Amino acid sequence: MLLRLADLIEHRADELADLESRDTGHPIRDARALDVPRTAATFRYFGGIADKVQGSVVPVESGFLNYVVREPLGVVGQIVPWNFPLMFCSWKTGPALAAGNTVVLKPAELTPLSSLRVAELMAEAGFPPGSVNVVPGFGPTAGHRLAEHPDVAKVAFTGSTATGRRIVEASVGNVKRVQLELGGKGANVVFADADLDAARNGSAFAIFHNQGQACIAGSRLLLHEDIADEFLTGFVELARSIRIGHPLDPATEMGPLTSPMHRDRVLGYVKVALDEGAEILTGGRAPDDERLAAGGYVEPTVVRADWRSRVAQEEVFGPFVTVTTFRTDDEAIGIANGTEYGLGAGLWTRDLSRAHRMASALRSGMVWITATSGSTRVHPSAVSVDPATAATWGSRPCTSTRRPNRSG
Repeated sequence: MLLRLADLIEHRADELADLESRDTGHPIRDARALDVPRTAATFRYFGGIADKVQGSVVPVESGFLNYVVREPLGVVGQIVPWNFPLMFCSWKTGPALAAGNTVVLKPAELTPLSSLRVAELMAEAGFPPGSVNVVPGFGPTAGHRLAEHPDVAKVAFTGSTATGRRIVEASVGNVKRVQLELGGKGANVVFADADLDAARNGSAFAIFHNQGQACIAGSRLLLHEDIADEFLTGFVELARSIRIGHPLDPATEMGPLTSPMHRDRVLGYVKVALDEGAEILTGGRAPDDERLAAGGYVEPTVVRADWRSRVAQEEVFGPFVTVTTFRTDDEAIGIANGTEYGLGAGLWTRDLSRAHRMASALRSGMVWITATSGSTRVHPSAVSVDPATAATWGSRPCTSTRRPNRSG
């Protein structure tokens, strides 16, 4: 059934891409090149693994046989965010179904349309009634009830840290299993020996893809002082060149934020930056184009700020990147690890020894080396890609565990 669903998603690719773009503001080029293909690929991956779930025999003392049997938990509750609703639908439901569970999925109230359409395709693919239930609603009602319900064996949530805490509290009634992906404030470290063109394009993709609305966004840019000025000159020019426009326009590279409320939150951090004495290198406002004035648009924003400042410590979740310089590898590690978040990080260097040493030292569940977060086309668990993937902004086809968990 998962394999049939993957085929149906590919067959309805244009329809789903259009729906996702209208509902979220994703540029249609990204919805077509990334969101829909990855959704189909995820369902196909877990469809392939569904008949390969294996137990194991555990060696014990003579006279006994001890073996492990993999069994489904039962009902799995899943609460997904609004930034990548179509892909999150597959990331959550695919593995749960492959393991033999049933699912109650609550999409974000802002972006429920693609999840509902996938539910229709699941019915078309032959999923038994009740095996997947999509229940739209608000977090304090539908989400809270799902987290506390005694018949739900596990709840998986992606979203804010504050909401994650409330889900943990609500889950204690039946001590259900809880899987959380919370906030992120990813460090993207560029060393003096890096390929600056690749690093510049990859760093732009890491923060400006999907308008920066990603937990794994490279929202903190750490530059070695020897190349900082040269890198920033090109990076700021690149940020200013990104085409902002209507998400259904194939030429658009960056669309609106998902809601006007979130736009106001992101712009609020511009004021915080100025109050803290940071320097706005570009952006920090809505576009001048009056056609975009009524939408949730924010220009790509680059801010030079102290790494201890609020804008460099708190998750903005928008096209907003802070820039800090460093002198030594140890200083870079200290700055990169100097937040409470630990989901994703990236580094750019030609030195293989440094790459492995730094990746090990970064307290992050996922580390990309000479690549950009989320730019791979393979299934979601992959974390490394060919550097050529991040070669040119606009031609490419892009969640969180808090420290000290390194399982990503």
